[in-house]
Amino acid sequence: MQAATPHSYAALMDLIKARHAQLSPQFQAGARYLADHPDDVAVSSMRSIAARAQVQSAALVRLAQQLGFAGWPELKAIFVERLRAGPAGYAAKAGALAGKEGNLVTEMFTVQQRNLAATESANHDALDAAASLLQAAPRVHVAGFRAAHPIAYTLHYLYRLLRPSVQLLSGQGGTLEMDLRALQAGEAVVVVSFAPYSSEALLVAQAARQTGCAVVAISDSAMSPLALQADASIVIAVDSPSFFPSIVAGVAAVESLVELLVARAGPDAVQAIGAAEKQLRALGAYAKTSNDVT
Repeated sequence: MQAATPHSYAALMDLIKARHAQLSPQFQAGARYLADHPDDVAVSSMRSIAARAQVQSAALVRLAQQLGFAGWPELKAIFVERLRAGPAGYAAKAGALAGKEGNLVTEMFTVQQRNLAATESANHDALDAAASLLQAAPRVHVAGFRAAHPIAYTLHYLYRLLRPSVQLLSGQGGTLEMDLRALQAGEAVVVVSFAPYSSEALLVAQAARQTGCAVVAISDSAMSPLALQADASIVIAVDSPSFFPSIVAGVAAVESLVELLVARAGPDAVQAIGAAEKQLRALGAYAKTSNDVT
């Protein structure tokens, strides 16, 4: 059955997310590229998009038709309109940098700047939605394993300064299943993972859904296994010229999330952070320096 034609980028993303599980593997690959690289779709040819998504050009035409469009040009028009309405053309800037050779340090910092720009551009509404869910929840749990652990730990560490009840689901000593017993309906769980997705992260997300918790996903795709079952989804760019995915944009995203939470909490957050800082100093957490006031 042909879908009703989406008339906005947001409606198209909602439709792709809703129908993702029913799509063929070729269509899923194409849909994931559309969701993850909207700027590229707006400025590139169908042939180049197909090559990057590793699908046949004909598959993109059929995908467009399954999503309710007459063909590829009508689908692409949604992305062109999104780019025109957006604050900046990140694709053009990234294209000028792509493929440069030379200093490896310069290359790494260039890619990280692109990651930050893409993540910032895509997540204003998502970060607001995530902050609302966390603020409303009686208790918050955070999970991230292996490469994603630093992102999860940064969120846990910062958020605890204003909300001491935030829990880190670490699974230390093989006790993840025991940690999951603490989840209660109505609470919120933030899960961080990117490809290849951690089996523990998927277990946490599934357990959270089954328990009745709100799920906030931080991952590398709007079509990731985490995002597809989340109430709010923050998509981070993890590109790197090195052999390992980058966590820089993920750390920036959780720092932004905590910034929003502090702003919303107002004087209560200021008081909690001040009390935490005072306690840490009293416990000797910080080394004394000549700059300290006596």
